[in-house]
Amino acid sequence: MSSVLQPAASGHDRQAPSTAGKYRPISSHLAITPPVSVVIPAMNEADNLPYVFKTLPDWIHEVVLVDGNSTDDTVAVARALWPGVKVVGQQGRGKGDALITGFEACSGDIIVMVDADGSADGNEIVSYVSALVSGADFAKGSRFANGGGTDDMTFVRRLGNGVLCAIVNRKFGARYTDLCYGYNAFWRHCLDKIELDCTGFEVETLMNIRVVKAGLKVQEIPSHEYLRIHGVSNLRAVRDGLRVLRVILSERSNRRALRREGRRSRMLASGRGEVS
Repeated sequence: MSSVLQPAASGHDRQAPSTAGKYRPISSHLAITPPVSVVIPAMNEADNLPYVFKTLPDWIHEVVLVDGNSTDDTVAVARALWPGVKVVGQQGRGKGDALITGFEACSGDIIVMVDADGSADGNEIVSYVSALVSGADFAKGSRFANGGGTDDMTFVRRLGNGVLCAIVNRKFGARYTDLCYGYNAFWRHCLDKIELDCTGFEVETLMNIRVVKAGLKVQEIPSHEYLRIHGVSNLRAVRDGLRVLRVILSERSNRRALRREGRRSRMLASGRGEVS
């Protein structure tokens, strides 16, 4: 993969026409070539957006805010904080639908998913991008990997996440330490291999399962989840946990059906070979 993190050009090199505009500086010693898009699904998050945008690095290519028909000043605040923000109106409902809408609007080679409640630290984006340009297809945030953490998880949610994560690891051959976390990044081309077709909070689980089924290279990134700053989350542990479980069972059934079809195709091919 040619898009890699590179040492930032020196003052002399920066004047050279051959490198002008090629690299996006991250620091005085580091630069990146691929453009990075950050997708933020938001509904009535005007009070939280200042905290979200404050931590976003200035070297990202674009911010795509998906507005879920907010009745507060979410859009106006976003435009004031990041004048070049791309605002996309959500036609459907649910986090999954919002993310799918945002992904379609992105123009960057790398896409980063960030929640709008202030729980994610934008300074961690460089770790996700580093993993991708070093060879990973999908950089998956984990609150339970060594170095990660969470300030915003009840005992019930932690238990449910652990059980569901164990099921996915066993049934799909994954090695995840966290399943239901919305801070992830991936190369745009991954969307061609993990078609998304769900609308709710279970979208992260669906992505995590389908990247494994597609044989994509996944690297977990330790991440710290902070408390939501203002407002109340729409997440409901039992309701959304059951939706996640249904996704797991559905994907498992689809996997078995594909295996049966594969065996059938091989048998037919073998039979044709014997006849000829």
